[in-house]
Amino acid sequence: MKSFKRSLFQPLLARMQESRRFIQVLAGPRQVGKTTLARQITHALSMPVHYASADEPTLQDRSWLGQQWDIARMLTRNAKAVIPALLIIDEVQKVTGWSEAVKRLWDEDTHAERPLGVLLLGSSPLLIQTGLTESLAGRFEILPVPHWSFAEMQSAFGWSVEQYVYFGGYPGAADLIGDETRWRRYIIDSLIETTLSRDILLMTRVDKPALLRRMFNLACDYSGQILSYQKMLGQLHDAGNTVTLAHYLELLNGAGLAVGLSKYAGQKVRQRASSPKLQVLNTALMTALAGHTFAGAQVERDYWGRIVESAVGAHLLNSSIGTGITVGYWFDCNREVDFVLSAGKTVVGIEVKSGRRETALPGMTAFAKTFPVQRQLLVGAQGIPLADFLSEPAGKWMG
Repeated sequence: MKSFKRSLFQPLLARMQESRRFIQVLAGPRQVGKTTLARQITHALSMPVHYASADEPTLQDRSWLGQQWDIARMLTRNAKAVIPALLIIDEVQKVTGWSEAVKRLWDEDTHAERPLGVLLLGSSPLLIQTGLTESLAGRFEILPVPHWSFAEMQSAFGWSVEQYVYFGGYPGAADLIGDETRWRRYIIDSLIETTLSRDILLMTRVDKPALLRRMFNLACDYSGQILSYQKMLGQLHDAGNTVTLAHYLELLNGAGLAVGLSKYAGQKVRQRASSPKLQVLNTALMTALAGHTFAGAQVERDYWGRIVESAVGAHLLNSSIGTGITVGYWFDCNREVDFVLSAGKTVVGIEVKSGRRETALPGMTAFAKTFPVQRQLLVGAQGIPLADFLSEPAGKWMG
């Protein structure tokens, strides 16, 4: 049996068992186990199921979606009675006009009192959320499926924290790490290229696709570093303007690849105006494109420190989805705090040190003098062990 996100299995199963009619949405990046989780759910449900995927090189349309829906409707009827059935549509965001079609079909079933449950899977969280908000308000419940955590990879594959830091949280690539060349090709070909050339470009208007790709490469090369949009313009050819770069960073975030963290300033207006701190959402994306091997990366002290910090940032972002926790950074006069967690009036500063020696934290001291910080955390060195920190969600450190 393939590994899947067991932490989501029982909540999703319980929600489906509570009602004969529902729209549940699993939204998350490619290769995080959405399809496998859905298939495991079907084994646990005592109802007929119809599964269909729109993950084809060419986009499907509303008529295709209507055909799949009609097949599932037929499953609700047998010779003796009307019975509940389940329809699963994978990669639903690739169906042209999918949200409007789902709304119409769902409303038809509501009028007919047809006991059909619907499970929608999507690998572009941003596009999924947009479609749901515009057309399906009040008709759905969304369950985010983020990248796999260290605890999940350790439980499923017995990984060490060093393996997780370097190879990241893609369960489908776990069996390939013994052959780093194969692992690297899998990450690049099956994940990066597919997401950039299909998931984003086929679904969203991108005037400069080559720039989008270079923006992604820049995010990987500089993950964990603050880079102003003006400096990005200097790094990228034919970059247009800062508005274009900010928009492309949003697309990369929406596809689960990379994000630009905002500077914490206590005021959202100033946060949006800050230089972003580039951050991959899975460290496999940066290591697969780099020239270091697993063994070589660990002895390259500065590079390993960057990967460790990126692993912490990715973990904080992925584990804070849907919690109301905002992840940012702080910087002032060459003094920096690697990550700042905020929710309401609660503010937590986090410094990451991959070395063993105790290190002074002038950035944290200055930050604590400027803002009412509830907790000041050090990860690594003589602080919280990296494995322990990565084993707990972001919310754990807010209390």
